[in-house]
Parts: sequence; structure tokens; C-alpha cells
Amino acid sequence: QVHIVESGGGLVQPGGSLRLSCTASGDTVDYYGLGWFRQAPGKGREGVSCIRYSDGGTHYADSVKGRFTISGDPAKNTVYLQMNSLKPEDTAIYYCAMVVSWYENEYHYWGQGTQVTVSS
Repeated sequence: QVHIVESGGGLVQPGGSLRLSCTASGDTVDYYGLGWFRQAPGKGREGVSCIRYSDGGTHYADSVKGRFTISGDPAKNTVYLQMNSLKPEDTAIYYCAMVVSWYENEYHYWGQGTQVTVSS
């Protein structure tokens, strides 16, 4: 079992910034990484970013490269997502999750989600 808690969402104007935080606890052994996916109304799950447990390397969705930065300490199961230059299309519920496979968009255990709304 893994317990995940996220925080930091909110309402921001286009071009603004937000920082999401995530802490995982429990049996996190054997997962690929710790990261974030998002889901907007009427859309499928989209992987946003991930830190690999093996080497601390990172992945980003093309849609957020250059604007979002993932950081933290995988060994302590803590990650952050700094989101800059936010766009209305970034509006979604953001979930922190244990990543089984980044390339297959597969996750196991995620938190309750935090709403990010980008609107003027």
C-alpha cells in the first residue's frame, strides 16, 4: 500500500505560476518513478512529468517542456512540480502518482488530486 498526498493547486491567470507538492509513504519499492499526471474534463489521462527512482532522471510531456520543472528527493518520496507560464489548456486535476511505466502512461496509487485552473 502507498499513501500519497498532494497540495498546491489553485486559480491563476494565464502566464502565472503555481507549485505543487507531493509526499508518498508506504511500500514504494519496485516502482519506476514518482510523478504527476493530469486529467481535464472530457479528456484522458495525460502524463505530465516523472522522476525516476533509478537515477533521478526526469521525463516531461511535450506540452509542458520548458514551462514545468519537476524536482525533489525520490529517496524521500517527495516531489514538487513548478509550473510557470501557465496556459488555459493546463487546467485540469493534477494527481501525484507512483509511476509503473512512463512510456505506457501506467500508474499505481495516486492521491486525491489538486485542481489547477488557469483563467483570466
